[in-house]
Amino acid sequence: MQTALITGGSRGIGAELVRRFTAGGYMVAFVYHRSHEAAKQLAKECGALPICADLARKEEVVRAVQEAKGQLGHIDVLINNAAIAGFSLFTDISDAVWERFLAVNLSAAFYASRSVLPDMIARKAGTIINISSMWGQVGASCEVHYSTTKAALIGLTKALAKEVGPSGVRVNCIAPGVIETDMIGTLTEEDRAALCEETPLGRLGTPAEVAAAAFFLASHEAGFITGQVLGVNGGFVV
Repeated sequence: MQTALITGGSRGIGAELVRRFTAGGYMVAFVYHRSHEAAKQLAKECGALPICADLARKEEVVRAVQEAKGQLGHIDVLINNAAIAGFSLFTDISDAVWERFLAVNLSAAFYASRSVLPDMIARKAGTIINISSMWGQVGASCEVHYSTTKAALIGLTKALAKEVGPSGVRVNCIAPGVIETDMIGTLTEEDRAALCEETPLGRLGTPAEVAAAAFFLASHEAGFITGQVLGVNGGFVV
């Protein structure tokens, strides 16, 4: 049976990733931080393995991967989805906030990928999918810290895909547009309407649509796709 490890899996896009992969026949482990009740309910719903860890800490990332490998036997698919977001003027971003964004949004993906790759390379098979953002492609005002980390994930994807491709490992990236998650919960109705108007399909995306794209990228049908950035953005110009 195929296996998958999903970070940031208790809510939003992450929870839909867990649902999609378990429904697709995968054994799934997912990492969460503080959403204990949501993780418990999702695990009960899907039969997935919840792992609590603070991905801002390198040792916690490594421990979570090792725990997942211990439970699943090996990891066929790693999805680096965990992320934090926030709005702030550039000059108001504190050192602590900047460092936490780098740790959760970027370094966690680095350490998780580094932890799963030796086994993938030895098996000459495996897939890593990084969840970036369209703001990592075009930048967002008052989200320099978020945009920077998401842009770096794209660079990580493209470089790593070239490095591990000869070993049979594929690395791809999804750049969602505006998706109905908690991250946009603070937007006003006017802001939401404006984003819908800027999106050619005229609506916001759903977590399930991002999860469907990830499931495709992990599948054999995507076997000749690596180093790519798939925009799930409703046609939003990037």
